[in-house]
Amino acid sequence: MASPAEKAYYRFVVLFFNCMLTFGSYFCFDIPSVLQEQFQGNLTCLNSTVSNGTKCVEGLGLTPQEYNLLYAIYAWTNAVVVIMAGFLIDKLGNRFGVLFFSSLAVLGSAIFALASHFKGTYLLPLMLTGRLLFGSGNGSLTIVQNRITAFWFRGKELALAFGLTLAFSRLGSVLNFFLTQRFETQYGMQWTLWGGTLLCVLGFLSAITVSVLDKVGTKQLGLDGAIQEESRKVRVRDVRLLSLRYWLLVFTIMFFYNGIFPFIADASKFIQDKYSGYSQKEAAYIAGAVYDSSLVLSAAVGILVDYVGLRGVFAVLCAVMTLPVFGLLAFTFVPPLISTIWLGVTYSFAAASMWPSIPLLVPQATLGTAMGLATSVQMIGVGVSNLIVGQILGSKTSEIPLWRWQCMMIFLLINTISCVITSTILNIVDGKQGGALNNTTKRSVDQNADVQTDREPLLSAGEEERTNASTSINTT
Repeated sequence: MASPAEKAYYRFVVLFFNCMLTFGSYFCFDIPSVLQEQFQGNLTCLNSTVSNGTKCVEGLGLTPQEYNLLYAIYAWTNAVVVIMAGFLIDKLGNRFGVLFFSSLAVLGSAIFALASHFKGTYLLPLMLTGRLLFGSGNGSLTIVQNRITAFWFRGKELALAFGLTLAFSRLGSVLNFFLTQRFETQYGMQWTLWGGTLLCVLGFLSAITVSVLDKVGTKQLGLDGAIQEESRKVRVRDVRLLSLRYWLLVFTIMFFYNGIFPFIADASKFIQDKYSGYSQKEAAYIAGAVYDSSLVLSAAVGILVDYVGLRGVFAVLCAVMTLPVFGLLAFTFVPPLISTIWLGVTYSFAAASMWPSIPLLVPQATLGTAMGLATSVQMIGVGVSNLIVGQILGSKTSEIPLWRWQCMMIFLLINTISCVITSTILNIVDGKQGGALNNTTKRSVDQNADVQTDREPLLSAGEEERTNASTSINTT
């Protein structure tokens, strides 16, 4: 008689709680984007207007450079921490990773909320400390989340599972853009930030649940011992054997996200500065449409990619289709909602085709390390991009000139062009090395040896020390 862990419903229960790991942290991540006016607002408003006649907004008094530093420090922290985090997850297991890193996300969001009580000298250092810890937890939590998803859905509904994971995360982002500004108006910034912390606590409770389900399930499948044995044999030097295809995929991901995240961080203020007639709430809704589209489409796009395959082709297409977005934003006055919805569509295809491709190119035992490296490179790029955007926009807290916004969009466009180049080279190399990324679903099953191409060097390099346990893991 089949054990519960062998049935489809069990892995989807695991998937549900796995998805909830990052719901609250994604909500918290973009709270500054919705409340950018308050973060950059004046410390005090003695009069209803300031000298240039605009309405005075009372807030924390951050400059645009300091505000963008909140996103940059998050990205830099990820870049440094996730490399070691991925290796530790491979070495110590999913249960350690999911509990430890979710607790860091809670601690970081709590310190960030606490910082809002200190207007003055301690404000920025506390906020940066909070974002540093929050980034350490949330970025690493995404790695273990992807590792759990890859284990339970490898060879099954992998892209769908990744799509649903993204959808739940983006649900947190969408609700942030819809609810945060209203909540702040009624209860103030401090209570708003503490509310985000409570949502991170919800993620920690989900971490406890998914760790129990993962432990019970692997024991029922008889794989717990094999996984632990493989984890003990993971070595740092295995990193040098990662293939060219893997690195091309990593840089494709980096360049694509270099366009997405820095834009969303400043989108609300950009819309208010360039397009007339939009309130802060309306601008936040329009900026959040990127996540709205992703939320609606992620599951369907995941099913499509699972059915069709051709992940490399989708990676090129979504990069090419993103080019007009930043062109429209830079050089036209086409309503911004068109651009943000369009960007959300291409983002959905990118997430469903790029990230699920990594498990096809590395062994299960080193997946955490590979995911960590990919996340690190992505966050280095995003962090540098956030800094460059901050320099482009300048240090004044008042309305930013349109020519500066145009320069920002051109910079994001250059990153997207770079993504087109790297994804095209990726497809060329993939075609010469067996075409694992562009196999259709049926061919992927029938020609499993092709999927293993990049994993063979890793296995053969330590053949005398390794077992065939990863093979049995991959067939679950």
